[in-house]
Amino acid sequence: MIEIIKRIIEFLFFPQPEYTFFNTFIYAIEFVFASYFFFIFLKRLKIKIDKKLVISFFPFVLFGSSLRVLEDVGIVESIFFITPLIYLFVGLILISVLLMSFVLQKKFKIQYYKTSFFIGFFISVLNLSFLVTRIVNFNAIILVFVFLLPWLILLKIVKWKKENKAVFLAQIFDGTITFVGVNFFGYKEMHVLPNFLIENLGPISFVFLKAFVVFSVLILLDKFLKKKDEKNFIKLIVGMLGASTGIRDLLRILLLV
Repeated sequence: MIEIIKRIIEFLFFPQPEYTFFNTFIYAIEFVFASYFFFIFLKRLKIKIDKKLVISFFPFVLFGSSLRVLEDVGIVESIFFITPLIYLFVGLILISVLLMSFVLQKKFKIQYYKTSFFIGFFISVLNLSFLVTRIVNFNAIILVFVFLLPWLILLKIVKWKKENKAVFLAQIFDGTITFVGVNFFGYKEMHVLPNFLIENLGPISFVFLKAFVVFSVLILLDKFLKKKDEKNFIKLIVGMLGASTGIRDLLRILLLV
């Protein structure tokens, strides 16, 4: 019985050799629950889901992505730096920093998001300092820009809420990098559904599928979800997922790892 419980815990919370439909589904459920508890935490602190939170939040997206690449290249090694535990690890750091930031705000009138941003920025730069000297594939930057440019022009032309444009761009950024990595540098998509699409419809299909799904989600959120904080939080999470995986994949391609 103890061995069975141990195996269940290992499956639920520790990295698996490869992605399957089942463990992807389990990871998704875990992420939804973790996101819900993080939302409750923000509500308890009376933190609005607004531009200030995004400013305080984004450096930790960069921190988590760069930390994952540090593990990829072998500079650091720990199961806490691999999915799914890396989300828990970075999330706990973010929560700790937000709590400290609020203490400083109450005592010294320093706005919480400024403290959070600078701490996140500092630890992200620290991570990147170990990676920047290892960059060898500068062609990837040019290719990503070329294939991302049409989307940037489109978003510039269309009239849409700024937060929707930001979330959409974050996901397209991720999709574009996946396309560039698979199509030009021989990378393989590890996640089950994207890999199925890429193998059967080609790498570019993943970008357009992302565009369709994210656009639809944003339209539905704006139409049916009236509570502003809940709606903004979901958008924040969707944007964060795109940005985090996109940044990680871009760094891996730049380093050819």
